[in-house]
Amino acid sequence: MSKLRTRHIYTSESVSEGHPDKVCDQISDAILDACLEQDKHTHVGCETAVGPNIVVNLGEITCKNWNKINPQAIARQVVKDIGYDDPCENFSWDTFNYVSAIHGQSPDIKQGVDRDKPENQGAGDQGMMFGYASYATPQMMPAPIVYSHRLLEELTKLRKEKAIEYLRPDSKAQVSVLHEDGKAVKITTVVISHQTRDVPLKRIRKDLIEIAHQVLDKTGMLTNKTEFLINPTGRFVIGGPSGDSGVTGRKIIVDSYGGVGSHGGGAFSGKDPSKVDRSAAYYARYAAKNIVAARLADKCEIQIAYAIGVAIPLSINVCTYGTEAIPEHKIEKILMEGDIFDFRPAMMIKDLGLTTPKGWSYRKSCNYGHFGRPGFPWEKTDRVDALREAVGLRSKK
Repeated sequence: MSKLRTRHIYTSESVSEGHPDKVCDQISDAILDACLEQDKHTHVGCETAVGPNIVVNLGEITCKNWNKINPQAIARQVVKDIGYDDPCENFSWDTFNYVSAIHGQSPDIKQGVDRDKPENQGAGDQGMMFGYASYATPQMMPAPIVYSHRLLEELTKLRKEKAIEYLRPDSKAQVSVLHEDGKAVKITTVVISHQTRDVPLKRIRKDLIEIAHQVLDKTGMLTNKTEFLINPTGRFVIGGPSGDSGVTGRKIIVDSYGGVGSHGGGAFSGKDPSKVDRSAAYYARYAAKNIVAARLADKCEIQIAYAIGVAIPLSINVCTYGTEAIPEHKIEKILMEGDIFDFRPAMMIKDLGLTTPKGWSYRKSCNYGHFGRPGFPWEKTDRVDALREAVGLRSKK
């Protein structure tokens, strides 16, 4: 069993909603949201690619009222909301060229997914998915990715409020955290690369270090030795899709746990929940978070594996990194029995309401991490008492 060293530095990064890959994720997920509003049984595998002055949609979509959906209008609205509004930057919501190559879902895939009984619905793809949770932070997420996300959330808020008028949409943040005996103890380095208007670097560094302090001082882990690297190349004016291409699903580590734990390789955005790349990753996080909240372990990673067209998972593996209060095989048995968590695709979708979002949207999920943020159903801890009862422990109430 793998155990972390007693003293080590771990680093994670986040990217803003204006990053080219995130522009693509948001367009793909906004199209998914529109399809689900028309048809909760829609099948969507929508990809987006962007570059200088162009947006391209690719992939397969089957939706009953597809004629009521205008993917080009959706793409333009997403880009406008992000803040790309200056044609001089060679990528603006009202001037980019748009190309669509969307087609219907392959009938070979459809016959494996759609079944006469909903509970027999097959997985939309083969592969393995992971869910993770730990007591490292109140969000039950690793500290480096949480802090990286929070930095960019605050900078995006200030940009959109025009509190720092020279900020543009594309940015990245990276936070390195020293851990001792498995606990985060101090932040060693903060890196922020933020697209700006052409203003003096000295001003940019002063302002962004000040914001970083405002966000991270409350963690109690900044020290007088914490290093801040702001726009370390010296200039970041050309950015977004004008500076680099973007593709849906290219930021899977940013989307999940910042490199902590494992990842099956499947992206989330642009996929309806019949694709277990998305729904099983969400459900595995849901199960892992409840296991940790129930104090069955201080840290938990769950792996689920599927075959395309088959409802029942091929395997379920639990790793608690030596922090378990009960044996791992007993936790696995609870998951495999399906009484508390049912990993069949139709049951995961039903449990989390994945085809009928209420108070949340898929587009909202794809900025600043899919996990560790309130308001999403896979973040609930409503199975704690059931888990504790299943292993003979008292309720936490």
